[in-house]
Amino acid sequence: MAETYKYEKIANDILHLIESGAFRPGNQIPSVRETSRQRNVSISTVMQAYYLLEAQGWIEARQRSGFYVSTTLPSELPEPEISSPVTDPIQVSMRDLISRVALRDSRNPNLIPLGAAQPNPELSATTQINRMMTSVSRKMGHQSGMYDYVPGTRKLRAQIAQRTLATGCSISPDDILITSGCGEAINLCLRAVCKPGDTVIVESPSSFDALLCLDVLGLQTLEVPTHPRDGISISALKFALEHNTISACLLGTNFNNPLGSCIPDESKRAIVEILSEHDIPLIENDIFGEIYFEDHRPSVAKAYDQKGLVMLCSSFSKSLAPGYRIGWVVPGRYQESVEWLKYTTNLAAPTLCAQAIAEFMISGGYDPYLRRIRREYANRMAAMSQAVGRYFPSESRLTRPSGGYLLWVQLPETVDSLKLYTLAFKAGIAITPGYLFSATEQFSNFIRLNAANWSEDVERAIAYLGNIIANMM
Repeated sequence: MAETYKYEKIANDILHLIESGAFRPGNQIPSVRETSRQRNVSISTVMQAYYLLEAQGWIEARQRSGFYVSTTLPSELPEPEISSPVTDPIQVSMRDLISRVALRDSRNPNLIPLGAAQPNPELSATTQINRMMTSVSRKMGHQSGMYDYVPGTRKLRAQIAQRTLATGCSISPDDILITSGCGEAINLCLRAVCKPGDTVIVESPSSFDALLCLDVLGLQTLEVPTHPRDGISISALKFALEHNTISACLLGTNFNNPLGSCIPDESKRAIVEILSEHDIPLIENDIFGEIYFEDHRPSVAKAYDQKGLVMLCSSFSKSLAPGYRIGWVVPGRYQESVEWLKYTTNLAAPTLCAQAIAEFMISGGYDPYLRRIRREYANRMAAMSQAVGRYFPSESRLTRPSGGYLLWVQLPETVDSLKLYTLAFKAGIAITPGYLFSATEQFSNFIRLNAANWSEDVERAIAYLGNIIANMM
């Protein structure tokens, strides 16, 4: 038997503590000097152990701070393969299923919330925004309750325009329209460029909010293969455009829902160029773009738009809080149509909420807040990924997003996610079955999990789900 060196024994002991959950993602492990003293070994021996764990991806060094459990832990579970949807357009019909699953869960506060794609309420900025609302309402008086007509609060549009510089864009406040959330922004864009019966390209899988919008507007969907890390297949997109009449393309470019995929910058450029050749608008959903775990914010496809065909949509729902219903859109060449549709639909976005968020951004509070929740969500995503790897069957597959707080899990083929949803619901656990993310049933053995609310109760829920899944095999 090969001899185990001292540094290997130290590394194995720390790894056991990480795998057992004693050290969680983001936790600091004992310092080099402390471990040296406790184990009665040299500092160089401890450093060898820590370097080994770092090379394997279990821990990471932070300058002048020490070593921490990595927020991107290695996983024993492989990633799902690229999707393979049908190649023909499909009429979307999601209303009954979404009403039965998503709406029922959202109204039940007693469920362990692993289903809805909502941020953690305890991490949201409601305290700060509510304080700003009090201040703004005092300053504005009766005007705080009046309409702030299209295009919306200029103060907020100016702040959004400044932030788009980090995404590679140069956008004027006049290019921006404030909406009642990102969902309304997408709805307005679709209405501006499509008519009932038209076909829209979407990712596969795709957000059920987007699919529901297509359903309501009487549009057909053409689902295109999508990689769990790099997003929509460019070759498949080209094929779809060459063989179908397409009115628009709807993509979540950064940390999309449910995959968490992030389209590389060069691929974003290529997508914009391909669609531009066909003069087809791209409706870009960047709602998770601010919740990134790496050093720099990813760019948006709008940064490569030369013809005004990219319609950039986002909101503060996933970062600040969803209840304020403040979103925005840069409609490009379709601005006049989108503004008219907004005006004739509901006149304006919530005045007081928009003013308060603008003041929060002007005060300098937004960036420190974002840095804090990025760390938190990175830690929680890593913790849930680790738990899924520990408790779910080894035949499962798991995505590895570099932002957001959603995980897409492929279960063994014999596991029906709708049956699993029903069993989990009876046990007080909310999950989202894969059926909701396609107009077909191709994701019947997939589920989406929300890591935002990670806790010991959530870990127990993951373990319970693992047992249910094992019994269904």
